[in-house]
Amino acid sequence: MRYSFSPDGSQTPRRFRCQPDLALEVRAEALGLEPGEVCIASTGVIGVPLPMDRVLRGVKECVAELSAEGSGDAAEAIMTTDTVPKIVSRHGKLDGLPFTITGVAKGAGMIHPDMATLLCFVITDIKAKPNTLKEMLKAAADKSLNRITIDGDTSTNDTVLLMANGISGVLVNDTDQMAMYQSVLDDVLITLAKQLVKDGEGATKLVEIVVKGASSDDDARQIANTAANSNLLKTAFFGEDANWGRIFMAVGRAGVPVDPDTIDVYFDDVLMVQNSVGCGNVAENKASEVLKKSEFSITIDMKMGTGIASVFTCDFSIDYVKINADYRS
Repeated sequence: MRYSFSPDGSQTPRRFRCQPDLALEVRAEALGLEPGEVCIASTGVIGVPLPMDRVLRGVKECVAELSAEGSGDAAEAIMTTDTVPKIVSRHGKLDGLPFTITGVAKGAGMIHPDMATLLCFVITDIKAKPNTLKEMLKAAADKSLNRITIDGDTSTNDTVLLMANGISGVLVNDTDQMAMYQSVLDDVLITLAKQLVKDGEGATKLVEIVVKGASSDDDARQIANTAANSNLLKTAFFGEDANWGRIFMAVGRAGVPVDPDTIDVYFDDVLMVQNSVGCGNVAENKASEVLKKSEFSITIDMKMGTGIASVFTCDFSIDYVKINADYRS
């Protein structure tokens, strides 16, 4: 995942081969900035150059439409196969002064940690050093954008930008200030991350896979990721089939040590499996009711240690296949 931070920092934007230096120069000139203060983000069909004549013409037109109230327009403008814009705004207070964080994002397919087809732009009115912003943005992304998956596939690029203009007068510098600001930033990115998964291509359900009691946090995350990306489990979610065997299949192939005799599985608060034994038809019927909801959780208790992790995923529907079968048309 590519991170960038305060526009007055020393970060140099990564330049894509399909975007020549002219693109930076035109954007910078239109905005009254230096090229080093401009970051470019893009998605598209891999291997197909962007129509730069249209892009550059559009830059000049868009600059004329810039507005302090334009975050909603920005969220809508970056949509591709998204069905709804994703925008979140939160307010906080530090040392008696209010501040705001607003984030917009796009992404509905090829979403998975590290190189998702994901764009996320966060603007804030605090003042902080670039390295401070970098530390907080990375921490927030690791709790949110790096904990989601739609289809387990990734793309050639993604971008998360945190841009701070300092106009609120709020300074984020010491440990206590960072902790306060971090909590609000985390909320913004976690909410955006859930919106992305909920609006995944063809998705009908938002599912949180929680693994606890693992030997370590890394083991817990490995199990959660394996379950969250299991095609068989995701299709079971779509079919509302409480087939807990598919959960055990994912746990067993996660590549970490497990005790096959101690695992509990919950569908929300319904105990479906206890000590690796199914709890019977009554429990399965209750679990099936949970699966009818648009949002629910699956908790896997390994009872091996204190490791814990969670990942947000969605179901695989017939519409996902249709969307991606003719994506370029």
